[in-house]
Amino acid sequence: MKVAPSLLSCNFAVMGEEVARVDRAGADLIHLDVMDGHFVPNITIGPDIVAAVRPFSRLPFEVHLMISDPLRYIDAFAKAGADIITFHIEADSDIDATIEQIRRCHVRPGLVVKPGTPVESVFPYLDSLYMVLIMTVEPGFGGQSFMTDMMPKITLLKEECRRRGLDVLVEVDGGVSEKTIGQAAAAGADICVSGTCVFKANDMAAAIRLLQQSDQ
Repeated sequence: MKVAPSLLSCNFAVMGEEVARVDRAGADLIHLDVMDGHFVPNITIGPDIVAAVRPFSRLPFEVHLMISDPLRYIDAFAKAGADIITFHIEADSDIDATIEQIRRCHVRPGLVVKPGTPVESVFPYLDSLYMVLIMTVEPGFGGQSFMTDMMPKITLLKEECRRRGLDVLVEVDGGVSEKTIGQAAAAGADICVSGTCVFKANDMAAAIRLLQQSDQ
């Protein structure tokens, strides 16, 4: 299990230092949530912030776009230092065009599905994807409770990828902690996004190791 700490739970006053801290603690990726106040009822960061914290770690930056028109901002986030850009299948932008633009910027593309969206909606695009992110909370705010009933989506997605011989990574995001990670691992998740569990831990490195070892 790879662990991608979500900066949504970090201390924004020292965000660069927080990036460096999770890097030293053994994280596998850095997860950056981008919200526009329209697609979801919250506003977070933009490309300038991603660029500002990029020098604090060499870990892959995964930028999760919770915005209505992701296609419009792909170039900006790619230039800011994103290694992976995920966007919602429920967004307004043309999906194929957005995936193609991400690839054109030499960034790895991923699709995200909200809890109410059938996972089958991403199947037509799997050949073009690096990752699929299954939301295990309603997107918009950190600290929500893990939705156990999202686990069949992971299993179904992994089965479809195996059937087609695809090596698409499956990520879960929302309410992931030492108490819920076992369910995600058992369902077949490859990566977990964890905010509160990592940033509020007394021992960040121990918290990350615990999550990483959940599938052993």
